[in-house]
Amino acid sequence: MARGWESKAVADQIEEGESRARAVTDAGSAKAQASPEQRQLKEQLDSLRRSRSRLLQQFERARHPAHRDVLLNGLKAVEKEIEELTLQANP
Repeated sequence: MARGWESKAVADQIEEGESRARAVTDAGSAKAQASPEQRQLKEQLDSLRRSRSRLLQQFERARHPAHRDVLLNGLKAVEKEIEELTLQANP
């Protein structure tokens, strides 16, 4: 009985791997259709969103008021850049 269960689990893993491979291929073809400017803009937005996330995490943990002020200023600057790039992407 355990052997059948293992076979089913292996089959599921293979199927999941194949579906992931198809998803990556589909995403790759979608990227190929985007212009270089669109790809660069998307990468910049992704980078800014990651920075925003890191700043928020640091802000939540920060205890010293001066450190919190610096992080808050950085957060405002990153959010402003995200807004500007979003407006640029969607005129």
